[in-house]
Amino acid sequence: METIYVAGGCLWGVQYFFKEIPGIISTEAGRANGSSNILDGEYDGYAECVKLVFDSSICSTKDILAYLFEIIDPYSLDKQGFDVGKKYRTGIYSTSEKHLIEARDFLSQRKDKDKIVVEVMPLSNYIKSADEHQDHLDRFPEDFFYCHFDSDLMNKYRN
Repeated sequence: METIYVAGGCLWGVQYFFKEIPGIISTEAGRANGSSNILDGEYDGYAECVKLVFDSSICSTKDILAYLFEIIDPYSLDKQGFDVGKKYRTGIYSTSEKHLIEARDFLSQRKDKDKIVVEVMPLSNYIKSADEHQDHLDRFPEDFFYCHFDSDLMNKYRN
């Protein structure tokens, strides 16, 4: 099993989407690369993210990027849909240099690479989001309208 962290705007929809992707073993809503280990207080530079534990024999880093690109606007800086601010930036984070190399390779091979603002960075800090944010859309499906992509896309890989 391997672990990678994806940021794609509001984490509720990102977590819901990735939960049913083949090869994804588990998901967890969290915060990547902030400067503190606390959930309360002033914004500390984090990106809302989803921790993905995956089976790389089924789903590769490049596959994860391809799935992420289905649900984000890769040209939008610090904004996805109605969510605006640095914490809603898009990115890939990992403690594995292999994942970062594969992510950079994925981006560099795209024809639109000069317009993409998805950051690829080492994970320097991660904290799990509060319980109220874990699997939020499974518990409160009426909140789908808050997400930056529609429910058809959100449910694309669900049986």
